[in-house]
Amino acid sequence: MRILVLGFTGYLGRHVVERLRALPGALVLGGGRSPAADLDVDLARVSPERLAKTLASAAPDTVVNCAGATGGDAVTLAEVNTRGPAVLCAALREAAPAARLVHLGSAAEYGPGTLDAPVTESAATRPVGPYGATKLAGTVTVTASGLDAVVLRVGNPVGPGAPPTGLPGRIATLLREAGPDPEAVLRLGDLSAYRDFVDVRDVARAVALAATAPGPLPTVLNIGGGRAVPVRDLVRNLAGLAGFRGRIEESTARTAGSGRSAQVSWQCSDITAAEGALGWRPAHSLDDALAELWEGGRTR
Repeated sequence: MRILVLGFTGYLGRHVVERLRALPGALVLGGGRSPAADLDVDLARVSPERLAKTLASAAPDTVVNCAGATGGDAVTLAEVNTRGPAVLCAALREAAPAARLVHLGSAAEYGPGTLDAPVTESAATRPVGPYGATKLAGTVTVTASGLDAVVLRVGNPVGPGAPPTGLPGRIATLLREAGPDPEAVLRLGDLSAYRDFVDVRDVARAVALAATAPGPLPTVLNIGGGRAVPVRDLVRNLAGLAGFRGRIEESTARTAGSGRSAQVSWQCSDITAAEGALGWRPAHSLDDALAELWEGGRTR
C-alpha cells in the first residue's frame, strides 16, 4: 500500500507517519515544503493541475492530509485550511479518483458545546472564529467531493512533542523555564473552560485504521478523549509533574484568555461512531499523555 502524508513534518503528521510506517507492506511518502519531503507540495500555493501531476507520479492508494494552520491571520488560515483541501480534492478527482482521502478536521468546527452533552457528528456546526470556520469549510469540501473520503474531527491533541503553539505545550514550556524556583509565578488567562483532550498517539492510530479500513466509511468521525476536562486540571497536573513550587495566578477576566476560550466554555466529543466504524477508542489516558509530554521534553 502506498500512502502519501501531507503535512508530514507537523505535530500530528510526525506521529501519523510513525504509525503508518509500522503497517506491514506500507510505503509511506511525505509531502510538504520541507527539504526532507519525498514530494514538494504546498497546498496553499499549488495549482490543481500541478498537484494532479504530482499525485499521478506518486500513485498513492491513500492520501492523509495532516496539513493545516492553527494560527495566523484569516487569510493564512483560509489558504491552508480551506483552499488546501479544495485543491487536493480537485487533483485527486483527476489523478487518483480511487484513492482514499483521510483528512484531519477539528472539533473547533462545532463551536460552543452544551454542558454534559457530548457532541455527535450530526450536530450543528457553529465555529466562533476564523480557525474553526476555515477548518469547517475544508471539511465541507472533502465531504462533498464524491471521493472515498473521511474527515477525522480531532479534539485537543496532547502528548509527546506537543508544540508551544498549543496550550499543553505552552504550559510545559513555561514550567521548564520556571524550574524549581519557589518564587516563580505563572500568570495565565482564564482556565475555567472544559476541553476534550486526546493523546496524539491515539489520533495517529485512528488515522491508520481509517487509511486501511475496508469499504466506505462515514464522512465524518469524531476523534477525541470522550470526556470534558477542566483546563485548570490539566495545568495543575503538568505543574505536579514538573515539581513546580511557585504560584499560578489565573485571571478570572473573560478577556484574559483566548477569544475562543471565552466563547467556548465547554466542549466534548461523542466518539461512539469512531468505535463502530473503526473499532477505535483512546488507549492512552490524559495522565499518560501529560507524563509523555513532560518526560519527552526533559530528554531533548
